[in-house]
Amino acid sequence: MSVPASNIASTPLRRLALHSTTTCAAQASSYGKCILKTYTDVRKDACKEEFAKFGACLRTAVSTRSQSFIHIQLRYT
Repeated sequence: MSVPASNIASTPLRRLALHSTTTCAAQASSYGKCILKTYTDVRKDACKEEFAKFGACLRTAVSTRSQSFIHIQLRYT
């Protein structure tokens, strides 16, 4: 049984969404927990380390599994 083409993460955005909820779930959870912990006291770079780990995971997951080697650049703002 094969997977229908419409269910395969074939576009960059679909790959990003897939990996942000599966491959990088632990890093996403850590970043989300940091945001929840600090949302009442907003400071620049409060969750910078968690965001960097999440971004690195996504870049690695998407680039190593994609056939077009798309570079996704996430910026912490």
